[in-house]
Amino acid sequence: MDLYFDTSYLFRLYSFEAGHNAVKELLDDCERVVSAAHARAEFATIILRKRREKSDSTAHLAELHEQFLDEYRDGHIALLPPTEAVFERLEATLRRAPRDTFIRASDALHLACAAEHGFDEVYSNDRHLLATAPLFGLRGRDVVP
Repeated sequence: MDLYFDTSYLFRLYSFEAGHNAVKELLDDCERVVSAAHARAEFATIILRKRREKSDSTAHLAELHEQFLDEYRDGHIALLPPTEAVFERLEATLRRAPRDTFIRASDALHLACAAEHGFDEVYSNDRHLLATAPLFGLRGRDVVP
């Protein structure tokens, strides 16, 4: 079974951030991790933020980034493209969304991509993404304590 992870969960696959063990345990029942293609850019910005915050050595962060890219190149992580259908679903969903909905563009892309590719649930610990998942017909799941 494939599992859809947002970038916060992708990063936890390689780091020792809080909740990383719970995220890694999901892999026991998983054939492949899937995310939207823009997760690659988000992953790179997480690495940059961690470097800026000096939360880890530059060398170690570069190693984490390379591990992610290797997993992607080897097909263990699938990054789904932002197709016309994904954007049409995103736009149609947001047209129907309540006016007080808070959603970032990157989260909307994740959710539209997951829905368009037939996923029923998405894994994230982003409270805004989780709150808006039902608008896209998805169940948001968070296993990070």
